[in-house]
Amino acid sequence: MSELLLSVRNLNAWYSHAQALFNISFSVKSGEIIALMGHNGAGKSTLLKALMHLLTQNSEQFIFDGTDVRKLSTDALCRRGIGWVPEDRRIFTNLTVLENLKVARPPKNTGLTVAQIWSIERVLTLFPSLVPLLKRKAAQLSGGEQQMLTVARTLLLNPKILLLDEPSEGVAPLVVERMKAAVIEMKAAGLSLILAEQNTHFVQGVAERAMVLLAGKVVFDGVLSQAMSYLNLGRPSVTSE
Repeated sequence: MSELLLSVRNLNAWYSHAQALFNISFSVKSGEIIALMGHNGAGKSTLLKALMHLLTQNSEQFIFDGTDVRKLSTDALCRRGIGWVPEDRRIFTNLTVLENLKVARPPKNTGLTVAQIWSIERVLTLFPSLVPLLKRKAAQLSGGEQQMLTVARTLLLNPKILLLDEPSEGVAPLVVERMKAAVIEMKAAGLSLILAEQNTHFVQGVAERAMVLLAGKVVFDGVLSQAMSYLNLGRPSVTSE
């Protein structure tokens, strides 16, 4: 059985005085990919931000890799091994692709396997479309190229879990397929992922488990096919798996 990597119990979060997440509880095993699903405004991006301590939040438990991380800062969480790819990418548009990659300085983590260590050469193998663009300013990249660059840069921090927010949004179908293949390769390398995504085609064949959010609450946590039935019908499928 896979080792438990992350465990959250009763996580609540606020934007100013408005509560956005309500008693979120879940866990992630090493090497597991969880699809975080729900319609616009359900709280998917908010949950990822709360996990990175970018919002006012509290929880009864937030254990990552055996350590209580409730009081850690965002940068300390990154050094611990939580990588975040935001929906708006946040690349340095005035730097070249290569300079963006060199900005990522991996922490001196211990206990990483060879498969968990990412180099510039390795991320360029994962996203070969970036190779001819290394000297190009990031501002000149397409949306899909910027998405690949953002993921590649985050991998260079050698995370143990990757929080990936809407990787298929606003990118060409060819890039969506490349990103899906990359996610599968990340899983094969032992990386865990929480994948916030509305594109059901993207998550199929990538994740087996899904959580569905509605108005900041987890309303379903289970098999991916049943989660998609929940989204389509407003309730989980009763078909046994």
